[in-house]
Amino acid sequence: MDTAAKYTTPEEDKMIDDAFRDVLNGYLASNHRKKVEIIERAFAFAKEAHKGIRRRSGEPYILHPIAVAKIAQQEIGLGSTSICAALLHDVVEDTEYTVEDIEHHFGAKIAQLVAGLTKISGGIFGDKASAQAENFRKLLLTMSEDIRVVLIKMADRLHNMRTLGSMAPNKQYKIAGETLYIYAPLAHRLGLFEIKTELEDLAFKYEHPVAYETISRQIAESDSKRSTEYTSFAEPIHRRLQEMGLKYEAKARVKSVFSIWKKMEKKHIPFSEVYDLYAVRIVFDCDDPSKEKQICWNIYSAITDIYKLHPERTRDWVSTPKANGYQALHLTVMGPDGNWVEVQIRSRHMDEIAEKGFAAHWKYKIGEGDEESELTVWLRTIKDILDDPEPSAIDFLDTLKLNLFASEIIVFTPKGELLTLPANASVLDVAFALHSDLGSKCIAGKVNHKLVPLSTVLKSGDQVEVLTSQQQKPQPEWMNFLATAKAKTRLRRALQKTRQPVVAKGKAIIDAFLKDNGIDDSNAITTKLLGLFHVANMEELCYQLGSEEVVLNEYVLKTLKRVSEKSSASFLKKLLAIGKKKEKEDETRPEADAKPKINVKETYVLRSDADGKANYRMADCCQPILGDEVLGFVTDDNEVEVHALTCPRAMLLKSSYGPRIVATRWDASDTAFLAHVRIEGIDRHGILQELTQMISMHLNMDLRKLNIEADNEVFGCDLWVRVTDAHVVEDLCAKVKKINGVKAANRIQNFNL
Repeated sequence: MDTAAKYTTPEEDKMIDDAFRDVLNGYLASNHRKKVEIIERAFAFAKEAHKGIRRRSGEPYILHPIAVAKIAQQEIGLGSTSICAALLHDVVEDTEYTVEDIEHHFGAKIAQLVAGLTKISGGIFGDKASAQAENFRKLLLTMSEDIRVVLIKMADRLHNMRTLGSMAPNKQYKIAGETLYIYAPLAHRLGLFEIKTELEDLAFKYEHPVAYETISRQIAESDSKRSTEYTSFAEPIHRRLQEMGLKYEAKARVKSVFSIWKKMEKKHIPFSEVYDLYAVRIVFDCDDPSKEKQICWNIYSAITDIYKLHPERTRDWVSTPKANGYQALHLTVMGPDGNWVEVQIRSRHMDEIAEKGFAAHWKYKIGEGDEESELTVWLRTIKDILDDPEPSAIDFLDTLKLNLFASEIIVFTPKGELLTLPANASVLDVAFALHSDLGSKCIAGKVNHKLVPLSTVLKSGDQVEVLTSQQQKPQPEWMNFLATAKAKTRLRRALQKTRQPVVAKGKAIIDAFLKDNGIDDSNAITTKLLGLFHVANMEELCYQLGSEEVVLNEYVLKTLKRVSEKSSASFLKKLLAIGKKKEKEDETRPEADAKPKINVKETYVLRSDADGKANYRMADCCQPILGDEVLGFVTDDNEVEVHALTCPRAMLLKSSYGPRIVATRWDASDTAFLAHVRIEGIDRHGILQELTQMISMHLNMDLRKLNIEADNEVFGCDLWVRVTDAHVVEDLCAKVKKINGVKAANRIQNFNL
């Protein structure tokens, strides 16, 4: 923010008052209790506190908290306490006022929310990964204290994303990256689907501006065709629902730009081949909640009488709601044009919860009902993760991401207890979900009464029984087939618990060995021991000794005695001499050897010459090529490492090391890049020869590797060619598709994480 003391103009004062009046009118139109006076006081207080302060865009700063309050009230559905907290959320962070001042003027509850928001101010992530993890822990802890803190924070992030255009490119990458990595999945987990979709689209807009504009234009251009298709599809459904006497509304909901792009990337298809561009949503009115489920199934029956049902794409979230409270009945039917169309059926109450998540429950005053209890279960899982002693911030975020991003399955215990788990969860996940001891002692399971290994992946609807043995001990390799954050955390703790006595035994062996042989423990002795046994730290060495994997023998004794006999004085002298030599080298090293520090605020131009010398290095995880959308990461060696924007590792770097991300631009290059192309089609005699001739002769490309497999009449071909840029690959795919029998040709990017 710009703190230059520029006072507002009369036009700006009117804009500020109109924006606040908009918030107040929305609040008055809601069914919350009408506490207008305290909201007006909070606005006056915040306006005075932020007087003379402007945002980077140049607008008066007070417009930001007003916008956050509007989102919190009108898009999430929060009441007066949250509106006041949103208006005041930056006061303690950015001005001289304290939390105590807020409590004095507005009471303990509003002060508690502002304090929670201040704790997590400045975004989740700091300059260092450890600080980032600590800030994220704070964010999650506030969820268990008062979920409204996180809901207001979500409103704050949404407004920051809506106004991201005024930020520098490297800041845009950082903020968009952490939004996709943490905030969007967190919004999804809290049931804030509209906000989740907008956050994804805005992040995508700044990460892939060209793709965003292209897909947005294609959606607009296909609008009239889509409207005609929807009218044809919906007309017989309207007739049937009106005959049933239902009061309802039905509309077509177009997929988001981000979700369309994800589908195109995943399936390697152009926009024209994304056939399910829209879904139909039917929302009906019902005054009696006990009849909602029956009406959903009545509508389902009516639609399946008209159109053919896809047997594997019905989702009943009415009987078993998602963990975030989402309820609806989804079915997919074949439309009159031969394409599949998804239909979502929900009541007005279900629709409110779907759009506004858990905040909608306060509107309906459900209290501690099923949906809240699901939230409580999830928050308990979050607390489990927070208690994990895992020191690595990156691992911490990855562990948590398992829960944030997970698609869900429902399984049952033999007693009929329902468990919601992420997709790909195993029998062992169930064991740890039920109790830590069950997980540690698990030897196998019974799925639908059939004996299976504990690594067996479960499907929705499975009945799972856990089998245990007192002789069983937790194994490190179990980590490979766990899908839940809770299970990974509990296994890590169990492994530590079983490991400690062994480590203590090994430590006693070392101490006794040194004492018996008259050797003083020192850093030199420790270093030599670690080198002799090729281990990273003393804990690992103690564990190996305690578990009798290694022993202290005569050779070890002789080596340690030689080290011990060296005088500590001469050892120190040697170290000092080395240090002085290094200082001298540093002083005499020519200034030309020092690399200039990378300026992350400027766009970094990626250059390379004919000899292959470049001012960057390609990341091994994604191997981008010239012309790809990329970003730069400044390494510890002050080098720019180039990642494809779609690389999952790049997303992690943006979230964890935002200040080291630099916007990049390709310059012309003579460097050759290796590209992987996948070709599929109908097999026929001579097609392989045509392919190779076209690539090596007509297109004059350097073919490096070729794999081809045929299954009956269908073939798949993987080829690797050296190219100068991404456009050459696009041209190759376009030309290959013209060969008789070829049905698809796409570049494949393998992410080696």
